[in-house]
Amino acid sequence: MCEAEAANRQTAERVFRAINGRDVTLFHDQFHGDSVIEFPQSGERIVGEQNRRGVYQSFPGRANVRRVLTGGDLAVVEADVDYVETKDWCAVFIYTLRDAKIERATCYWAAPFEPAESRARWVEPITP
Repeated sequence: MCEAEAANRQTAERVFRAINGRDVTLFHDQFHGDSVIEFPQSGERIVGEQNRRGVYQSFPGRANVRRVLTGGDLAVVEADVDYVETKDWCAVFIYTLRDAKIERATCYWAAPFEPAESRARWVEPITP
């Protein structure tokens, strides 16, 4: 792993350490001031530092990172997110980074579902 990719990985890991530690300053330090965050499923876009701070100021959840993948200026994080107000989510965060800070994030959220009987004989359960 090259030095830039290692730095990008550390940035992605700090985001989730900040979320779980309720460290708002550390969280926002990982982003460029003019960053853009998109939630394609809900059609929302968060543009700029002030709006990002407003959205994430009181995020009630915690995240268990499954894995972090990096390559070039990208970091991809798979996580299980315990969102207190609703339910648990499986999530994928795709970060585009510049100088080891996030300039763009695309976040996908999926609710867990029961496995289909139609494929039961070909699959095995994932254990944590």
